[in-house]
Amino acid sequence: MLILRCPAHLQLLEETLRKSLPTTLPVLGTVMTVARGNPASHEVLVDSWPHFGIVLTRLCPEDHRDPRDYYTNQLSVFYRDKGALQALLEGTEAVTQERAFQILGMQDGLDEAVQKVASDRGLKVE
Repeated sequence: MLILRCPAHLQLLEETLRKSLPTTLPVLGTVMTVARGNPASHEVLVDSWPHFGIVLTRLCPEDHRDPRDYYTNQLSVFYRDKGALQALLEGTEAVTQERAFQILGMQDGLDEAVQKVASDRGLKVE
């Protein structure tokens, strides 16, 4: 996953996400916040740039150290491709088994993908 920090990239991402409202709403607010100074210390991650399949937003890992606190380990996601979501959940450092987290998204298939990966790993999902 790539962390977007460049203001021009964040602006382009914001414009792209606006075209897919309301499903992009969970990540769009964070992208706008980061592009405007990032007072809450968030990160915007994409699987590739500029043709991304998934956008993930979260607090910077350095700023939330408790691996059991799923409120501060909150992730927001927007994906264009269910395969990108599956890859994110199965094998990236952005989402690890070591941290409790909650994931927010408004797209069909998100719950099923999370349930499948958790089941495959023998984990409990609440």
